[in-house]
Amino acid sequence: MIGRNAFSGVRLFAATLSVMALLGTAHADSAEARNWRINPARTSVGFVVDGIGWPRTKGQFHDFDGKISINFDNPAASHVSFKVAAKSVDVGSPSFNDYLRTDAFFDASQYPTISFSSTKVEKVDSSHAKVTGDLTIRGVTRPLTIDVALDRPADNSRSQIGFRATGVIKRLAFNMSAGFPAISNDVDLIVTTEAQAQ
Repeated sequence: MIGRNAFSGVRLFAATLSVMALLGTAHADSAEARNWRINPARTSVGFVVDGIGWPRTKGQFHDFDGKISINFDNPAASHVSFKVAAKSVDVGSPSFNDYLRTDAFFDASQYPTISFSSTKVEKVDSSHAKVTGDLTIRGVTRPLTIDVALDRPADNSRSQIGFRATGVIKRLAFNMSAGFPAISNDVDLIVTTEAQAQ
């Protein structure tokens, strides 16, 4: 289970990307980029990892922050950046959490921050988008693409938007090989969040 949890870090960060994608698919009626801020109290950055002989492992990160600049007329001109504190990983066990923070996994003392910066936002349709960017974990940077679904408020408010982002991160690409192949290389990312206009 521990190995799986380590992979979660990547997912959580990926979640951030999803927010950007969703915003890019929102109302295409603004000619200028608009800044949005993720609401931590209304955000869940989670992950799931499978393993042979183990139940599915679920976890999340509690300490994160993100900034989003969206151009609704031209989603490609939008940008998102996100940071996650590696030490905030939580799989429901204090001892496992501490182990995940060691150099066997996130090496949180050496690499305290997991970061993401978007490089491309593609609108799929009125409520879906794909966001690609550079994800950095343990000092290693790799491209990551997230699928984002937009959840607009019932009143179609333009000051708040909800998102659900999903993706798959290959943990081996970030030098997280502990437990492989018994523990899957794939880490499923599931992020739900709300963002407020600034």
